[in-house]
Amino acid sequence: MDRRAFNKLTGLAAISALCNSADSAALARESPAIISPKQVILEDDLLRVEFDSDSGALTCLERKTTSWTIQRRPELGVSFRLLAPLPHRRDNQVLGHKQRASVVKKVSEEQILLQWKSLVSEHGGALAMTFTALITLRNGGLTFEGTLLNESPLHVETIDYPYLGDLTPPSRNDRMSSEHMWYGNLESEELYPTFRNGKGYWGVKYPTKTVESKQTLFCLIQSRNEGLYVEMHDPTQPYLLEYTFEQHPGVLQSVDETVPLTEEIFGIPVHLEFRTCHFVFAAPGSTRKLVPVVLRTYSGDWHAGVDLYKQWRQTWFQTPHIANWVQEVNAWQQLQINAPEEDYTIPYRNIGGYADECARQGIAAIQLVGWNKGGQDRGDPSQDIDPELGTWQELHDQILQAQAKGVKIILFAKLNWADMTTEWFKSDLYKYAATDPYGNPYETDGYSYFTPTQLAGINNRRRQVMDFLSPAYRDIAEAEFSKIIKLGAAGWLFDESCHHGPVDYSFSPDHGYTPPGYIYAGDIPMVKQLRVAADKTNPDFIFAGEGSQDWLTQHYPVSYFRIQADSRAVSRYIDPHAPLIVAVTGFDDREMLNLILLNRYIISYEPYNFKGRITDFPSTLAYGQKIDSLRRKYREWLWDAEFQDTLGAAVTSDGRHAYSVFLTSSGKRAVVVVNQEQDKSISTEIKLPHTSSFLSATPEQPEAHPTSGRLQIPARSAVVVMQR
Repeated sequence: MDRRAFNKLTGLAAISALCNSADSAALARESPAIISPKQVILEDDLLRVEFDSDSGALTCLERKTTSWTIQRRPELGVSFRLLAPLPHRRDNQVLGHKQRASVVKKVSEEQILLQWKSLVSEHGGALAMTFTALITLRNGGLTFEGTLLNESPLHVETIDYPYLGDLTPPSRNDRMSSEHMWYGNLESEELYPTFRNGKGYWGVKYPTKTVESKQTLFCLIQSRNEGLYVEMHDPTQPYLLEYTFEQHPGVLQSVDETVPLTEEIFGIPVHLEFRTCHFVFAAPGSTRKLVPVVLRTYSGDWHAGVDLYKQWRQTWFQTPHIANWVQEVNAWQQLQINAPEEDYTIPYRNIGGYADECARQGIAAIQLVGWNKGGQDRGDPSQDIDPELGTWQELHDQILQAQAKGVKIILFAKLNWADMTTEWFKSDLYKYAATDPYGNPYETDGYSYFTPTQLAGINNRRRQVMDFLSPAYRDIAEAEFSKIIKLGAAGWLFDESCHHGPVDYSFSPDHGYTPPGYIYAGDIPMVKQLRVAADKTNPDFIFAGEGSQDWLTQHYPVSYFRIQADSRAVSRYIDPHAPLIVAVTGFDDREMLNLILLNRYIISYEPYNFKGRITDFPSTLAYGQKIDSLRRKYREWLWDAEFQDTLGAAVTSDGRHAYSVFLTSSGKRAVVVVNQEQDKSISTEIKLPHTSSFLSATPEQPEAHPTSGRLQIPARSAVVVMQR
């Protein structure tokens, strides 16, 4: 049964027809024999997965090539879990291990069909609900699809499926962590042998942590040498999915949160549960299909897991149009000209002086912050000019004059919040705020600037979260966005594009859809509407976002974010040539600039936390210019080449270092090595397959010299080694 057939069957009662008809019995006779009366098995060359024939629980999942039993103990197997609140008791669960499956049937060599009817809840008795699942194993990919037929009077808020009741590392001595994308980087949380509770001791019985699909479409369960890749197989994000880990019965001791290393503790099984929780909010009388969840195993570290995502991404990612200038080696300055405490630092008429400075220093763009009425983080979503800074004509003219000198002006803006202190909010915008299930609007605290009063959080401009699912609000946002276009800017940077504060769902009853609405599902309709407006004037108009999630980079192809010393460049690894911009704020910031060279990021110069002049930190500027000069000189190796992170080379040294590998179109490699020691040089050896002769260059000594791959790298410095 392929997915299209399953989709047809999942319409209302069609599945029941398949499961209960005479044809079903014939299908069972034609299906491959079940090896054990208690097991129904799918198996290929890579995986073996077993389901209990009575409960439908997933009792075993084994990676055959390495003998990793991912779901180990059959008695801890689970089928699903469902939350269906009662009017008088919200915590009303349907627990899969207490249900008997009405159908557990192998319908082909690759697929098993499961069904549960008349689900028995913990506090509401039997419910008129049918949950049906189709599991497909094909070429090592295990896909779980499901459909809920809700004929009860209750809302179903969540369904946990698939569900592993005994997620086990490859060996007792191994380590295991969850890895996921967020804010341009790869985040990590240890699962074993320590487990930190991410939900608060007051909120859960068992230590729990979650990774949310609003940040990432995949989650890696990574051990030392292999891993399990879990994918939300729908880049349109129709609803929230949580990758959930729950450690039973708890940790051994709470100082370092060590997990018990025994099978049991005081007679209670020690086990780690993993499930994907679908926030479906299925209304009474509705049918709700779950987004498919795909599991695959892989060998190696996180690169191998992300490679699986990259393969899937190629099937749906639409390469955006990007203006030529931002695809070249370029650098930016971020500049704030006003903040909500009314400092009015830089009038519009003075912007030209900053642009002249950037033009002289070879800076391609200024991200202009606080230009709109009220300054940064005040007055949103208004994109009106601020009369205290000057006139509309002054700002317009300064933008055009700067761009005539080769310095693009990118206007900073926010459309996802409404400043609650404005008259516009009080008279109209409040209508478009996202509300919680109790009818109360969500709020954020706002940000603190400059004055002691605001830095103490006393007079912050609090904000409500605007509902991007509302067509009426999207029209308001488009009208504000059009003001940016009319000013003649080369682009905009949507700050905080990566989140909606505390909001996942809006329960507002009058926003043009049936609540609740998953607010992140409004991101793409919003940006598409804005893109149409921009294209009418300038198809090269830049759409930039702060740390945009990967699926949003189809629409916000320029991404601005910040990194740390231990950040892992997963966005760069996924898209080797995307314009990714990283902030530099230190007065002698060689360490950050070296990381920018290492990971092919664009430099954003931000002296005095983006409140100063580009020449305020001459050491940082001079070293950054040397890095960009080096990248232009060896563009084939450092800019046009494919970023491979650490794959394809071996680097050793007698000190702290980092390195990355670039693969050119001709098949040759360059290796960037950074000495991360503060006060000593390091001896380094670079090895590439079948290569013993290299050329090396540095930002300070850009002329290439022959080398054997053995080098001395001064403290806080970097070297580029190119294959001859």
